[in-house]
Amino acid sequence: EDVQLIVFVGGFSNSDVLGSAKGWAGAFLYNPKAKQALDNFYARQDTLSLGVCNGCQLMIELGLVTPDHDQKPKMLHNASHKFESCFVNVTIPENNSVMLGSLSGQRLGVWVAHGEGKFSLPKGENGYNFAMKYSYAAYPGNPNGSDFATAGIASEDGRHLAIMPHIERSLKPWNWAYYPSDRNDDFTPWMEAFVNARKWVEGHT
Repeated sequence: EDVQLIVFVGGFSNSDVLGSAKGWAGAFLYNPKAKQALDNFYARQDTLSLGVCNGCQLMIELGLVTPDHDQKPKMLHNASHKFESCFVNVTIPENNSVMLGSLSGQRLGVWVAHGEGKFSLPKGENGYNFAMKYSYAAYPGNPNGSDFATAGIASEDGRHLAIMPHIERSLKPWNWAYYPSDRNDDFTPWMEAFVNARKWVEGHT
């Protein structure tokens, strides 16, 4: 009840197997206390959540980003049928997400590392609040074959964000496979997402 931000982390956080997010989701769905705590959290208006990679799979599996949709998105095996670990280019479209909204219009580098990162989106492109897209629709720029080159979606109100790329692994310039030599930044623009979350929470306590 006193928590305002939940981050569902990546990196095979539940178990080092494909489909691990389904088991993780079961830990909420079949534990009445955990399910009630989660439902209470998402019913509040002063909360944020972020799911990265495995955490993104969990949020999609539980329907936390699109609770009102009659047809739920799914996360499927990569179209390449293999684990993809690479540095890719993503575009932040105009969006209202708390964490990424201020980065709208930017193209940034970021790491991905997943075997089940393909967003399968049953509705049309206008049916989702996209917060991040791969800048190139074709493989390997879109490393998993996601519909609409989707790298991340947000809830309608922008408070809950599910992304496959690892922005937390891309916070320092030396984390990047390439960083412009004419910039002298201590942190990459991805740090702004976490600053935005902190400021939002401070304004909603």
